[in-house]
Amino acid sequence: MILGDRDLKYYIEKKRIVIEPFDNEIIRENGVDLRLGSQVARLRRTSMTLDSSHPPEDLSPYYSIEESDEILIAPGEVVLLTSLEYLRLPEDIMAFVELRSSFARLGLLMPPTIIDAGFEGNVTLEVHGSAFPVLLRRGQRFAHIIFARTLSPVESPYRGRYQGQRGVTLPRLRLPGEPGKTFSNPPGDKPTM
Repeated sequence: MILGDRDLKYYIEKKRIVIEPFDNEIIRENGVDLRLGSQVARLRRTSMTLDSSHPPEDLSPYYSIEESDEILIAPGEVVLLTSLEYLRLPEDIMAFVELRSSFARLGLLMPPTIIDAGFEGNVTLEVHGSAFPVLLRRGQRFAHIIFARTLSPVESPYRGRYQGQRGVTLPRLRLPGEPGKTFSNPPGDKPTM
């Protein structure tokens, strides 16, 4: 069942779905708009191969992270952005994240993202640049979340590598034979909310 605006207001009021910071303006007919945070991770163009089955501890040759209230996305550039909102979902609510159509009409692309039941954290958004530079600003309504209620609470709520993430979060790749060890942000780059 997709949650409409009345359902969302009820779930948010009862703190079953937590969205911080919250503003009534982000509730839409059948979902919630996510606003942009101020952090961006830019994928660097490099000829260095990243072996995903043997990831390096330091991802800085592949990404740069910056903080700004204005984010310029160059043509064809791939960036990771973060939501301003920090979400907490119960064990019977999951969500679909899509780019708002106004930004898709500018030529920006964002692969669809699933937020699993039980997830908590900022949402990291992968965005592909347009045919021309596009300037984004912190606080803009950029993505749209559609919440769906599962028929029953999930047996295994999300407790994965991205649980509790704050700010833009790089891929957390696991090293073979080290199930608990992951690598993500370059040393010294500590995402903040």
